[in-house]
Amino acid sequence: MAATGNNIPPRAPRRVPESWEDRGAAPAANRHMQDILVIKLGGSSAASPDFTRWIAAIEEAARPVVIVPGGGPFANAVRKYQTKMGYGDEAAHHMAILAMVQFGLALVSLGTRMVPAHSEAEMTAALEAGKIPVWMAAQSAVAAPEIARDWSVTSDSLSAWLAGRLPGARLLLVKQIDVPEDSGLDAVVGAGIVDESFLSMLHADTPVHVAGPADLALAGLKLAEGGIPGHEICGRPAMLDAAE
Repeated sequence: MAATGNNIPPRAPRRVPESWEDRGAAPAANRHMQDILVIKLGGSSAASPDFTRWIAAIEEAARPVVIVPGGGPFANAVRKYQTKMGYGDEAAHHMAILAMVQFGLALVSLGTRMVPAHSEAEMTAALEAGKIPVWMAAQSAVAAPEIARDWSVTSDSLSAWLAGRLPGARLLLVKQIDVPEDSGLDAVVGAGIVDESFLSMLHADTPVHVAGPADLALAGLKLAEGGIPGHEICGRPAMLDAAE
């Protein structure tokens, strides 16, 4: 449910997902859908004094940005009442994705450039209009057969999944802790900073960046200059190497 380094191996050319091939053209032809930064803004940030500052920083972005909202307190309610009511994991998975939609609607109401986007077409339209699309995941994520319908998948994994569908996209995870610059993806998963399904949902050629509280002060400036706050997570996870 819902460090930089010189030793990073070169990434393979991005493979166009079948869904775009079926349409007859890859959206890379659209300049608004190139060089996208997918930003996962966790729902846990809602209780942080940094929450509105991150929103303001993201709205300074000069490059195309798509926001993936976490589930936050709404997903916590799903977990709590699953124990009390006894509904299954598949129902809870769907409800947790709807929790992401709820948090996303809150972001839209608090931002000035943010608009809801249920599909890639709506993301394109929003970016063309100079807006920041906030992904409403219920339409596409619930229907995707490759996404497990249980608590092993959270908004972290879903942000990796979405970034893999957008040609040339980079993924930025905004966290409530500062991740050491020498941390690799395997270590980030092992420490529980992202969920256990993150690596299986991550495309091998999607660069992953992470930003924490220490990066917030300069985040707006970096985004306004077309940069990315925080740092790129170094190395490649063992499971991605094994899959090639």
